[in-house]
Amino acid sequence: MDERRKPYPFDQFEPKWQAIWEEQQLFHASNPGEKGFEHAKPKFYVLDMFPYPSGAGLHVGHPEGYTATDIIARYKRMRGFNVLHPMGWDAFGLPAEQYAIKSGQHPAITTRENVSSFKNQLKRIGFSYDWQREINTTDPRYYKWTQWIFLQIYNSWFNPATNKAEPISTYSGKNPDEVRLAYVADVPVNWCQELGTVLANEEVVDGKSEIGGFPVVRRPMRQWTLRITAYAERLLTELNGLDWPEGVKLLQRNWIGKSEGAEIDFKIDESDQRIRVFTTRPDTLYGGTFLVLAPEHSLVDLIVTEEQWPAVREYRERTARKSDLERADLSKDKTGVFTGAYAINPATNQKIPIWIADYVLIGYGTGAIGGVPAHDERDLEFARKFDLPTVIVVQPTGDEPAFGFTGEGTAINSPVINGLTSAEAKKKITAWLEERGQGKRAINYKLRDWLFSRQRYWGEPFPIIWEDGNHRSLGESELPVVPPPLEDYKPTGTGEPPLSKAKDWVRYSEKATRETNVMPQWAGSCWYYLRFCDPHDDRRFVGEQAERYWMGGEQRGGVDLYVGGIEHAVLHLLYARFWQKVLFDLGYVSKPEPFQRLVNQGIILGEDNQKMSKSRGNIVSPDDVIDQYGADAFRCYEMFMGPLEQMKPWSMRGVEGVSRFLARVWRLFMSENQSGDWELAGKIKQIDADKAQQKITHATIKKVTEDIESFSFNTAISQMMIFVNAFTGAEAIPLSSMRGFLVLLSPFAPHMASELWERLTASFTDARGDITGQSWPSYDERLLVEDEVEIVLQINGKVRDRMKMSVLATDEQMKTAALSNPKIQERIAGKAVRNVIVVPRKLVNLVV
Repeated sequence: MDERRKPYPFDQFEPKWQAIWEEQQLFHASNPGEKGFEHAKPKFYVLDMFPYPSGAGLHVGHPEGYTATDIIARYKRMRGFNVLHPMGWDAFGLPAEQYAIKSGQHPAITTRENVSSFKNQLKRIGFSYDWQREINTTDPRYYKWTQWIFLQIYNSWFNPATNKAEPISTYSGKNPDEVRLAYVADVPVNWCQELGTVLANEEVVDGKSEIGGFPVVRRPMRQWTLRITAYAERLLTELNGLDWPEGVKLLQRNWIGKSEGAEIDFKIDESDQRIRVFTTRPDTLYGGTFLVLAPEHSLVDLIVTEEQWPAVREYRERTARKSDLERADLSKDKTGVFTGAYAINPATNQKIPIWIADYVLIGYGTGAIGGVPAHDERDLEFARKFDLPTVIVVQPTGDEPAFGFTGEGTAINSPVINGLTSAEAKKKITAWLEERGQGKRAINYKLRDWLFSRQRYWGEPFPIIWEDGNHRSLGESELPVVPPPLEDYKPTGTGEPPLSKAKDWVRYSEKATRETNVMPQWAGSCWYYLRFCDPHDDRRFVGEQAERYWMGGEQRGGVDLYVGGIEHAVLHLLYARFWQKVLFDLGYVSKPEPFQRLVNQGIILGEDNQKMSKSRGNIVSPDDVIDQYGADAFRCYEMFMGPLEQMKPWSMRGVEGVSRFLARVWRLFMSENQSGDWELAGKIKQIDADKAQQKITHATIKKVTEDIESFSFNTAISQMMIFVNAFTGAEAIPLSSMRGFLVLLSPFAPHMASELWERLTASFTDARGDITGQSWPSYDERLLVEDEVEIVLQINGKVRDRMKMSVLATDEQMKTAALSNPKIQERIAGKAVRNVIVVPRKLVNLVV
């Protein structure tokens, strides 16, 4: 947009107000006990999911949620709340490390540069963050406390009797390492030799790394693991009190995956060993004709026959090249290998073959399943593939065929439970197994313990040392443990983490060495919302008084509003809830849940309706939009595009349309003099608003207030457009209506609202102070009542005019008013009115 064509001088007043806000620290929230803290005000903690500061900077999709929370923050301040609205950086991660591998530049330098770029971009948009509370997960002053929280987890255990975490000192067993909430285990992981690190299942596609396309294999590695499964039931049930989208709750419930059923022991033929199987359908036990073990199951090596060993070994090698996601794909062709061994079905007492197959995962249930092909689709596919027998043991209650029926019905061909409904049969067969010591009632969860180690450099080192094969924690006085400088950040290629290269750092003492794995990027984001409450406390991870105030309230969750992408619906939210519950159990925090209300913003697509990416060339930078149209137009368009939760495409024409609206707002208040300077419009006067002006003003206050509360920001802007249209062209504009409108506009377009408020205050003495210190206007319902209606005037059924009349007007009054109307009189002059038809509150029709 050419300088001469700018419809209003946003390039002048937007930087001006950003500088004023920063200089005066207008959005700083004082803590209890600090200067400026107002005890009488209620609190409101509104938080964005803080970003990873990448080298690419922000694109227009990133600030969508930030704009929504900023509107809420500004609105709540005007409603009389103490508002905590902070921002920080989730800055550990693989991209900075990969750049260090290529360039040799320390990740801290890259991170610092990226944070500076992100921060400048956010400030240009005019967000009202309390920058005094800024945190960075890579700052030793921050990750000192991440390491401290890990030590609290490490030094705790989950007591099933009290259903909560307790200090490990309260455990009376012989080996506390067996029950710690943080423990070491050899677990199968996705190992990428080229990248030199473990990958999550989601990062593996067709046996190769998502980044680079390098081969990935499954291999056992010593890993730090957090016992999140101990909290499975609480993580499930305590979702109920949270104001979260039902879709997110469902995703969490499915991830936790609670199943109720039975664990059944199958004795291995000609052996004392038993295979334990979990099933939700113990009533189908008589139909079990084979067992399938995960290829990694520890019993495979013990039971496989010499003849089958080559096939089993080859199959295991092929399975090691697949991710869990690939193995669990229901659509893929079933594969497997017979071990040569048999087990005894405890119900039929018959021998059934034991197979291995990759669709059985060692991490789910017991790593073994009972095959009931007549009543399970996956088992039926497997049985057909390998010609295994099927036995029907459930009769449907309807007309469906019994073979392949997977629902509940009546037990048949099952002597102990014949004739019982499936629900009754489950209970009886489980009790029968318990009496014989061959099974028991059980609850199973899909949730696995949290793999917490990474073979990287750029992450939080563990505050753990090893001595004589045993691990122990460092003392609090030794924190933070800072990663040593390295000349070479490349993976070792041996599975040893890069930190192992720093020999002097690794050597803690003559007998002890440091742990060389680092924590995952999730660690810093598990508790950052707590540090924001009190980011400068160097004696505690969060001050008790500050935590009780900002995380307080009657609801279960502490943060009043948390906004971010749906991609974090499971892992980040689940991990943060887990850490919060441990800290709550140990008495360090006042709430069992971190986030009370959750809102997910939708994705903003490119103008081509595709997801924004470098490869597609459809990325739009907010800087470019702000240069051309200003920050207020950018903010308003982000909110005007459609409902916050929906996916929607970006449109520069749309930005231009919103810019025109703001230009109309500017010209409602300002006019250009002969020298080209802007001055306050003379038609704004200290006069009383007329009836129509009062009505549109109060209707706008009501609509914008309700729409902000319901996150309907697009319709709030639409109502403000209606307001501007109503006043445009008016000969005289009441100052009071304009004051109220600017307060409504200020959360959406804070720069323009601040500038126009200042201009008004320079000319009128009816108000004082900056607009950020004003109270939110209230509306009078009585002024919104429709006391007049529009009456249509017709002659012989044709509309000739319209007029306003009281809703209380009688038929006779409507008739008299119609006959007195000048346009009607002109048209019926010299004609006889034969009839007058009156429809109350709607029309008068004269028949001539």
